[in-house]
Order: sequence, then structure tokens, then C-alpha cells
Amino acid sequence: MRTASRFLIAIVFLGVVLGGIFGYKFYQFGKMGEQMSQPQPPAQISATKAQTESWTPSVKAVGSITAINGIEVANEVPGVIKSINFESGDSVKQGDILIRLDTAIEDAALRTRRAESQLAEQEFKRISDLLPKRAVSQSQYDESKANFDAARARVNESEAQLSKKVIRAPFDGTLGIRMVDQGEYIATGTPIVEINMLDPIYVDYTLSEKNLPDVARDYAVVATVAAVPGQEFEGKVSAINTSVNPETRTVRVRATLDNPEGLLRPGMFATILTRQPEDNEVVTVPRTAISYNTYGDFVFAVEENDEGALIVNRRSITAGQTRDTRVAILSGLEADETVVSKGLLRLRAGQKVEIQDEEEQPQEASE
Repeated sequence: MRTASRFLIAIVFLGVVLGGIFGYKFYQFGKMGEQMSQPQPPAQISATKAQTESWTPSVKAVGSITAINGIEVANEVPGVIKSINFESGDSVKQGDILIRLDTAIEDAALRTRRAESQLAEQEFKRISDLLPKRAVSQSQYDESKANFDAARARVNESEAQLSKKVIRAPFDGTLGIRMVDQGEYIATGTPIVEINMLDPIYVDYTLSEKNLPDVARDYAVVATVAAVPGQEFEGKVSAINTSVNPETRTVRVRATLDNPEGLLRPGMFATILTRQPEDNEVVTVPRTAISYNTYGDFVFAVEENDEGALIVNRRSITAGQTRDTRVAILSGLEADETVVSKGLLRLRAGQKVEIQDEEEQPQEASE
């Protein structure tokens, strides 16, 4: 009897506890239903209007800065450096002497060759005077003439060899860091100093084969480099390769840029815009108004529902080029349509909104 009473008390206690829990949950669900049934206040948004701008069509690419002329100056003949006539970083003209090698042996050899040439010339003159008198044979005349010509050739050879002991600037340019020292013995082909022609300068880049119709010689080019932020370097397309790389399906393009201050240096990484000669009218919105998604980009367009209230609807769009803070819209949006300019993540399609502030439109079109 006692056991049955205890069991009954436990059942009653458990029923009271579970009843209390279920009652509390039912009360919570009721409150939630009441809240959901009440109209939600409109979400506060920032909005802007899509606008029409005049943009110059361009193709964006990356490439490298290349000197029009750029080499490492080296010696053709070995020798000991007698004098160095430049400092690292100097600007030089074509023909300026950079270094002189010791020429003691070559000078002595040249004096010997000149003496031999002088003797051969005198011998040739004597035989030339005797030939009309038939005092010498024609073969003796021919032999003396050949000896004289050979002696003169050996003089020219010695002079050419001697000239190679003087290393000169091959073109106008700016020198790099000197890589040799005075008194040093340098073997043939030893790098002496780097020299580059910096103004004007090339930028080489590649474009996809599909962009070939969008580029031609003399099209305007604007390049930027990380080393000089905020500055643009202007130039023109100077050459387009005649073939497409069959592995990458790209074509190499070269443009010539003005570089009067020498800010661009060979080897720099550059971003290049190749611009077409005519402008296009495009619809643009701020970059923050677009949600980039794996399944397609979209914006939230602000519209009126049947009751005249403002709501947002998700609009799929095709985004084009980006310039500064604005993006060209190729399809999906018309000019003067209002879109949400920021805070897209907290919105859902069909949600009521209230425009808190409307962003001002740019005064001028982006270049």
C-alpha cells in the first residue's frame, strides 16, 4: 500500500512539472505569434539612384616596365682597369668613356705595326719607281704591294684591339651600380655597370585573344605602379605581336610611356588600361550597392508595392568594369532606378523600407 501511494505521488508530481513546462512553452509561443502578427517597422536604408555616365571603353591588364635600351655593359677583351670615369647613378651620353684598361702591351704592338707598315710603304714606293724602267719584275711589284697592304691591315687590327681597351656608353641612359674596381683584372665579358634608357620607356603586357578587336596601334594607354601610388603614366600602344600564344591564347602588347622624371624603372609591376578612342554611355552604381554571389550578382531595387509603401526586391544584374568606387551595369538595371547603397546583408526580398538618406550623385563622370 505504501509503495502504491508513493508511486501515485510521483506520478502526480511528474504530471505537475510537465504540465508547468508545457504551459510555459505554450505561453511563449503565444507571445511570439502576437509579435509576429504585429506590423514590423520599415528598415532604415541608404539609397542611391543608378545614373548614366560617359566612360571611355578600356581593357585592363597587368605587365612589366621594360627599358627601350637596357644592358649590362661588359668588356670584349681582358685587362686590368686603369681608370674609372663614372659614378654609380650617373646620366651619360652615347660614346662617353666609362673605363679604360691598361694598354701598355697594345701600345708597344701598335708602334711595331706602324714601323713595319712604314718600311713596307717605302719598299713599295721604291719598286713602284723602278717598275716603269723595267728594273724590277711585275711579280716583285705585286709582292711589295701585298706586303704594304698587309702591314696597313695589321696596323688597323692593332688600333681596333687598342680601342677595345676603352669601354664607352653604347647609348644615352642612366647608369646603375658600379660592379668593378680600379686596378681589378677583368676577364672577357665581365659585367661592369648596368645602363638603361628611362625616358621614354616601354610597358609590356598580354591580352586575351578575345580583346584583340579592342586594341590597336596608337590607342591611348594609362599605367600605374605600386611604387608611385596615385600617379598615372600616359602613353600609346606602339606594337602588337603578330601571333597569339597557342598555350595561353594571349597576345603580347607593347606601349611607350613618357617618363621624364625617371620614376618608372625596368622590372616594375604595372597595371595598364588600354583605352579606345570613343566614349560609351553606361549605367553605373556604387560598388557597395552590389552583392557579388557565386550564383549571380544582384542589387536590392527600391520599389512601391500595391499599398504605396516602399519595399526592396532582389534584382539580378550583370556587372561590368569598375572605376574608382563605381561599377558599370551591363544588364538588369536602368538609369534613375533607386537601389540600396549599403547594408545589403540585413535585407530580404519584399521587406518594407524607409530611406534614411539618399547619397549624392558624382558631379562628373569617371575617366
